Amino acid sequence: MGKHKKHHSENEMVNHPNHYGGEENTYEAIKVIDAWDLGFALGNTVKYISRAGKKNKEKELEDLKKAAWYLEHHINQLEKK
Repeated sequence: MGKHKKHHSENEMVNHPNHYGGEENTYEAIKVIDAWDLGFALGNTVKYISRAGKKNKEKELEDLKKAAWYLEHHINQLEKK
């Protein structure tokens, strides 16, 4: 049984990690990204905002800076059009 539990936990970390909301959460990051058809840059913006301080409390600022980088990248792409 311990083996099954470990596999289940590892599977959750890959498929529906809690720091992105978890499988049962209506607002799990991937569900929001897909539902809103955000694409790569905006999807990553949402992803990093949603996990800021949850995956690793010590990297909250880093996650928010990554979100800002992806948002700025998307803005720059729009301005080039």
